[in-house]
Amino acid sequence: MKKIKAPRRLVQPVLAAGQLWRMAEADLRVGIVGKLLVHYKLGKPNALHVSNSINPIQTVEKYLKAKKAVLAQFAVGVASLTRHERRLTEPQRERNWSP
Repeated sequence: MKKIKAPRRLVQPVLAAGQLWRMAEADLRVGIVGKLLVHYKLGKPNALHVSNSINPIQTVEKYLKAKKAVLAQFAVGVASLTRHERRLTEPQRERNWSP
């Protein structure tokens, strides 16, 4: 008897800070990703001023899926670190306590 394999599902990358998602009419740049919310900028590709928006992670993922967004840039580095992780990687500064 032949085993039937389930079709593989395409896994959408997890939202992370610094990502740039391209769509036909707009770009979405992810700023900060928290436990429940995502801070992002959504605007036309060459717009001068783009306002910040905040929405739940699930809502942003549904929007990206509905608009067939493509991940154009994944920034790995300091931008994707949390504030606490960034503080741990910075060199400690010496302080002079002179009277």
